[in-house]
Amino acid sequence: MSDLTGKAKGGKARAEKLSPERRKEIAQKAAATKKEIASMQEATHTGSIKIGELEIPCYVTDKGERVLSGRGMQEALRLVDEEPPASGQKPGSRMDRLLGQKSLQSILYKEKEPDHFNPIRIRHNGKVINGFRAQILADICEAMLNARDQGLCDSQRRQIIAKQCEILIRGFARVGIVALVDEATGYQRDRARDALAKILEAYVAKEIQPYIKTFDASYYENMFRLRGLPYPPEKEHYRPSYFGHLTNNIIYDRLAPGVLSALKEEAKKNMKKTHLHRHLTAGFGRQELLKHLGLTIGFMKDSDNWDSFIAKLDRIAPRFNTTLPLDFSERDNQLAVEN
Repeated sequence: MSDLTGKAKGGKARAEKLSPERRKEIAQKAAATKKEIASMQEATHTGSIKIGELEIPCYVTDKGERVLSGRGMQEALRLVDEEPPASGQKPGSRMDRLLGQKSLQSILYKEKEPDHFNPIRIRHNGKVINGFRAQILADICEAMLNARDQGLCDSQRRQIIAKQCEILIRGFARVGIVALVDEATGYQRDRARDALAKILEAYVAKEIQPYIKTFDASYYENMFRLRGLPYPPEKEHYRPSYFGHLTNNIIYDRLAPGVLSALKEEAKKNMKKTHLHRHLTAGFGRQELLKHLGLTIGFMKDSDNWDSFIAKLDRIAPRFNTTLPLDFSERDNQLAVEN
């Protein structure tokens, strides 16, 4: 007498009806699927990015790939179904439809490889996760805003998506999408020290705040990399003298109109040379600096060269003055100064 019941019994009955060739074919497909899953990158860090009511599952793989959940991406972009669930629509097809629209191709794929927006499959706890590389969300948002600027968001659906992209850009670009994923998953290299600094900053007195480190190693490491300089430098605290001008450009000139000149005036009143950021107000001023600094470092990490970094920063946080940027390419060996 058989002990099999329910689905197990039915499965055995169906298997017995299959020909040997069909059973072999099914077994081969199962083995191929198992092999494919084993070859996938594995998520070593997991977390969720929360922006308002949105929650996007995110992962960092054993190869350092930052990945966002495909479903989370679709919800973040407010990609809605044109057909009801009963239509048999496949999961993820909403993203495919957006990326496949002919009128958006020239904008979406400008200076990008044909496979740039391809999804990625990773494994986590024995399950397969369908997602996209984290930077793709920012790329789609930027493309949709460009499409809107060019008058290509004439339908209600595209207008909704473009508006959501604007909200997302303003929400997560302040710290950079890569930095945000690292923070959410615990992958950030200096996580423990950053967490302690934030706790300290929340409770210390105003007089102690100047001693909290503002421009950390990550800022200078990426500055050196983007300028093509070796890091760490031979001398521990070495900074090319023009780094101060670069910091004025990418940080203080972008906080608010007149901030840089006001800080310089305050610094002149002090007999002892001090960092400009120590003259910001302890509350709002410092918080705005930290927000912008997070945005800047995020874009630094997500850029391969200085020009690419500046282009991203100019789009999201342009300078409030119109002074032309100076050319510092020939001054990498000048005397060090500390910001």
